[in-house]
Amino acid sequence: MKLVRWGAAGQEKPGLIDAGGGLRDLSAVVPDLGGAQLAPEVLTALARIDPATLPTLPADTRLGACVGGSPKIVAVGLNYADHVREAGMAFPSEPVLFMKTCRPSGPADPVWLPPGHSKVDWEIELAVVIGRDALCVDESTAMDHVAGYATFIDVSERAWQLEGSGQWVKGKSFPSFAPIGPWLVTADAVSDPHELSLWLEVNGERLQDSRSAEMIFRIPRLISDISRFMPLFAGDIIATGTPPGVGMGLKPQRWLNEGDRVRAGIEGLGVQAHDCVPWRRGTD
Repeated sequence: MKLVRWGAAGQEKPGLIDAGGGLRDLSAVVPDLGGAQLAPEVLTALARIDPATLPTLPADTRLGACVGGSPKIVAVGLNYADHVREAGMAFPSEPVLFMKTCRPSGPADPVWLPPGHSKVDWEIELAVVIGRDALCVDESTAMDHVAGYATFIDVSERAWQLEGSGQWVKGKSFPSFAPIGPWLVTADAVSDPHELSLWLEVNGERLQDSRSAEMIFRIPRLISDISRFMPLFAGDIIATGTPPGVGMGLKPQRWLNEGDRVRAGIEGLGVQAHDCVPWRRGTD
């Protein structure tokens, strides 16, 4: 099942994608798609609905972030073997975690370039969306807490992240730095999240191209580890790491500028496309 949120920014309603690729309105069934609406029993009930009974929406309807509410975003660094080899770094002995404190944005929303930016970078990632609260869970039961998966781009300002005081959260949290979607694909519709191709292009040039099989720490380990240190709540997002080809790793290094266009996708999870524009007060 492919679930979406549609409508004007800040006023999104729930929907789903039918077998023919059409957009259907779910707002008469559930109020949103986040938190309690991602519980297994709710998703099971939604899957029983015949999409043909739901109102259709125009094909050009805006899609917002596919997860509603105010999810926590926990991201994982250095989690792709090919990325670690490219960087010439040692493999981590345990997952490297950091937080993104911005709200998720939609799959076609602009990426805002913040005032004073100099090194805005891109990272295609597989997002795991939590469907049941998790605290101190074992790897053997970790996947029971997954609602589904989505395409995610971890946008970063590397100078803010790594230079000066070097605090990752500062470089990861500007508005629009967490686009997700277009769809939340429920876990039952993804046979193996560790066997998906993922890619990213800037201005039509493919710069990232890998498979989720390159993950060093797989999803059960990530959920188990993260839940040792903090609670994961329904609707929370885990960004599971990125393959090589980020701007910081290129020679010479390359950064996003006004007018650039970023496209990215994951097998079965859809494609995002974003124009890079300067942030101006009032746009957030």
